[in-house]
Amino acid sequence: MENLDVARELTLLADLLEIQGANPFRIRAYRNAVNTVEGLSRPLHAMVAAREDLTELPAIGENVAAHIVELIETGSIGRLKEVEAEFPRSLVELMALPGLGPKKARKLFGALGIRTVDDLVAALDVGTVEKLEGFGTKSVEKLRHAIGDHRKHTGRFRLDEVEQLIAGVLEHMRHAPGAKRVEVAGSFRRRRETIGDVDLLAQCEGDGTPVVEHFVAFEGAARAEAAGPTKGSIVLGSGLQVDLRVVPARSFGAALVYFTGSKDHNVAIRTRSVREGLRVNEWGVFRVPEGADPDELEKEGGERLAGKTEESVYKALGMAWVPPELRENRGEVEASLAGKLPRLVELDDMRGDLQMHSTWSDGKASIEEMARACADLGYEYFAITDHSQAMAMLAGLDPKRAREQWKEIDQVRERVPEIEILRSAEVDILKDGTLDLPDDILEELDIVVISVHSFMDQDRKTMTDRVLRAMNHPAVDILAHPTGRQLNKREPFALDVEAVLEAAAELSVAVELNANPRRLDLSDAHVHRAKELGVPVVISTDAHSPAGLSDMRFGVDQAGRAWLEPKDVLNTRSAKQFRKWLARKPS
Repeated sequence: MENLDVARELTLLADLLEIQGANPFRIRAYRNAVNTVEGLSRPLHAMVAAREDLTELPAIGENVAAHIVELIETGSIGRLKEVEAEFPRSLVELMALPGLGPKKARKLFGALGIRTVDDLVAALDVGTVEKLEGFGTKSVEKLRHAIGDHRKHTGRFRLDEVEQLIAGVLEHMRHAPGAKRVEVAGSFRRRRETIGDVDLLAQCEGDGTPVVEHFVAFEGAARAEAAGPTKGSIVLGSGLQVDLRVVPARSFGAALVYFTGSKDHNVAIRTRSVREGLRVNEWGVFRVPEGADPDELEKEGGERLAGKTEESVYKALGMAWVPPELRENRGEVEASLAGKLPRLVELDDMRGDLQMHSTWSDGKASIEEMARACADLGYEYFAITDHSQAMAMLAGLDPKRAREQWKEIDQVRERVPEIEILRSAEVDILKDGTLDLPDDILEELDIVVISVHSFMDQDRKTMTDRVLRAMNHPAVDILAHPTGRQLNKREPFALDVEAVLEAAAELSVAVELNANPRRLDLSDAHVHRAKELGVPVVISTDAHSPAGLSDMRFGVDQAGRAWLEPKDVLNTRSAKQFRKWLARKPS
């Protein structure tokens, strides 16, 4: 059981207790424990096996520690079963719908017996929901839209979730008898922002049955779907399906190309191979003999040209190796043939991080702790961007507190001189497009980051006009998480992204690629469009603790899918070069 599985069960317990109307302090204790579990670098199952005291972890009390041990040792939590006897866990799925909190979920269950989203759809269709107190025609219409959005994401997992969920599988496969190499392929290797299932490849000579038998025996599997000499499939407790293919060394590279995909990329390279009198498949690259069945070349002894490595497969087709992030048939085949593939931005290229939060608003660490963590990463500079006053529930900064924070920044600058600290704020774009801090404060900030956090249901024209008005303020430097999306949770708000990007190019405003794997906002397609328009892109983590700074790699992956090179990313520049960019506008 991975840490993410533990976090899911504790979150479920907290959600059901909230529906039950339990003590809010107890609910908060579970949620705080979830934050600790999600941030752990060590697996809890190893800590439990070693009989370590879990209460030494932050926010893990005796009760929660006992629940974790019980879950890992037995596979369930007794307290959770008790609550589920009263309120089914399917009600939590209802709570995931925007505008449907625990009280409304309880009312739907108690009054109409609604347990699932399907039950809710049926009740909406016959008109019983809008008759309930607290509901109405408008809320019913919003629920219908929310259900439509929710169903788009059913069965998909965020990239960071999949990383955690398959960690145990990969560790397990390290001990598979006869497996010389195991690699992850599919959309996970292409670093798609959400994943439907995971493809694994194992290199093995001869009979692959022992490898497959070892795979399907993984103790974290809820069930095995298939098992044979070269194929296996399991479903994890989270519902994530993991498929295994066993291939010999001579075909491993070809199989890695084939199972990495995408389907459109594979079609493009197969089309090229046919024009060259070749056949490329998961077994290798072959020259097609006259009269041979192209699909049976491995068996019919067609001349093998390549297959052991990915590089050899692409070389046999006259191509340079294509990075997995680019394999979407968006011009990468032509670029490879012409020798014009980009040198994609890498994590080592990053020189700073331009959005993060401290205890001055909703962060979990002090400015000095964030400064030292950034310095440890080798950054030359970073920006503290605590929320502005409109985010009162997050202790956003008003002008007085902003000036007080600057004094602390000055003190930290003296104590941590090895890194440059930029005075900044994540300034809310208000409903009418004005900014949430007065001009005299904005003018004294080193860098101004703006974003939308409220009234996200505005229509496309209103929202676009609102954002454009804010971007036209002469103090603005960066538009953060421009579409407001949260993967598998909240759809992007209505926005003419093309108009916003065109304005960014004209106004010399950078756009953020928010590296938090829950957001990855902008999408890869929009980031690519920013590149085409010459709009500088900033990759920022939006970290709320030192641990969150490591999310930078997810943003770099997304930038790679958008074809970004180091020159396209503003915070790959040195501190001196970045300061020069900040001075691009007259004061």
